[in-house]
Formats: sequence, structure tokens, C-alpha cells
Amino acid sequence: MQTASTVLMVEPIAFGYNSQTAENNYFQVEQKEADIQEKALQEFNNFVEKLRNKGVNVITIKDTLEPHSPDSIFPNNWVSFHEDGRVALYPMFAPNRRVERREDILKTIENNGFNIKEIDDLSSSENGDKFLEGTGSMIFDHDNKIAYGSVSLRLDEGLFRNFCKKFGFAPVVFHSYQNVGNQRLPIYHTNVMMCVAEQFVVICLDCIDDEMEREKVQEVIKSSGKEIIEISENQLQQFAGNMLQVQNDAGTQFLIMSETAYKSLTKEQIEKIESYCEIIYTDLNTIEVNGGGSARCMLAEVFLPKN
Repeated sequence: MQTASTVLMVEPIAFGYNSQTAENNYFQVEQKEADIQEKALQEFNNFVEKLRNKGVNVITIKDTLEPHSPDSIFPNNWVSFHEDGRVALYPMFAPNRRVERREDILKTIENNGFNIKEIDDLSSSENGDKFLEGTGSMIFDHDNKIAYGSVSLRLDEGLFRNFCKKFGFAPVVFHSYQNVGNQRLPIYHTNVMMCVAEQFVVICLDCIDDEMEREKVQEVIKSSGKEIIEISENQLQQFAGNMLQVQNDAGTQFLIMSETAYKSLTKEQIEKIESYCEIIYTDLNTIEVNGGGSARCMLAEVFLPKN
């Protein structure tokens, strides 16, 4: 199943700009305002309410003040929950994000009726400075067992290929870039440049600079039977690639994105997406600016079997 009906979200308690992640997340901008946590919490609560109003199951867990991790609002980077009952824990680039891996969160998932059969902890790769940041760095086509990965400091190609072998995905490896000043630098997470839904893929092909890699990615998507909906690099900068398709218990599907992303889309792009599913968008400006992540980053899908 491509779309989950349950998502995990972590409620921020001390959200803010993270200088450790800003080393290679060029979407981050530090705001010097006193009420950033307050604004982020309001954005979070509004987001949760919108999802629940559409019948999407949202498991919310409060962050802790200690140990402090300003990016805990983005749980999809440290954990993924799979339909065979396996849970993967991932190696994280920023040392202050590694404390986000919490056993009590896994217990809460189980207490919500899900069955965890095995925990596959990959985090020891941090000791060798090799990272693979979950569904930030990898985009899964669950139906076709394909995983897309753009190589960066947060996606080590060897770790990615090993993960795919272990979890039964065919890896599609490529490189994507964005303009930072006068430089062309690697995009930190694959999920800011592409989103795989059940019947379509939203992707910024222009940021795959190598022509052969770009053609290969297009070819794999087309052979999987999904329609390509292209976005521009400018739209990517507005988080238009950072989307996620989810569904409610009735099977109704929704494409989730931020208000910033939605406003960047053309009328034609919106109509194309809406021919497949309804769009849910929400204001995440404070979270996007300071955290450098958007709607998709805040959602960890729970595909685990129910007890």
C-alpha cells in the first residue's frame, strides 16, 4: 500500500533554528524572534486538526525539554514503520538530532494497537560518519518496491543500497542540486525535490543536473505506471516537492503540503493533482523558515500491522 492512514507527529516543546543541520540545509534561515516556539506549536496544532478533520489517524507525542533537540518536529528522519512489522532507526547527520530516537515513542505506537515485530537499528553508522536520514533521504514507491535516493551527506550510497537489499527495494541512485549563492550544491534531502503518490510523482527534474541520471529517473517513474507532475527549481525552494499522500480509514486519499508550497503551484499543476486526490494545505511558515523542512518532514507514516 502506497498511502498510510496513520501518521506519527511530534509536538514541539523548544523548536528553533538548528545550527548543526544548517551546515548543509540551505532552506534554513534563523529568525531572531522570541515567540518562535509559540508560533511553531500553533502551526503544528492547526496541521494536526486539519488532518484529523479529514479522518486521518494522527498519533501525537510531545517532545521533551531534555535532551533538547530543536528538530524533533521532523520524526520521519529517524524512524520508519513498515507493513511487515519492522521498524528502522536511522543514522543522523547532526549530533543533536540523534537523541530524537526514543524508545518510549515506539512503545506509544504499540499502545495504539500496532505490532512491532523487529527493530532494525542502523544508527551505529554514525560512528563512521555515514548517514541515511529515513524518508527524508529516501522516497519509497511501496507498490513497486522502488526506493529513490539523491546522494548527499545525509544519504550515503552504500548505506542506501544495503537498506534496499535488506528491505526489498530496488534502489534508484542519483544526484540533485540547488543554487546557493553562485554555487550548485547538493540538495540535503530527496524529499524536498520529489514525492511519490499512488498514481503520480511530483518531481523537480531540473535539479538533476546529470542528463543520464535525469533520464533514468524519468524512465523508472514512467515504467512504474505513474504520471510525472514536474515542478520548477523555484517551486522546489517554496517546498513544493515536500508533499506526502495519505488516506483516511475510508480510503479517501489526500496530498498534504504547506500553504507556501500550494501558493507556488500553477493552476494547471493544482488541477492535475486534484484529478487524483484532494489537496490539504496548512500554514507552516515558522517551521519552514527556521527548520528548513515542511509538511512531509513532519509526518512519519505508520504502515505496521495492527494487533
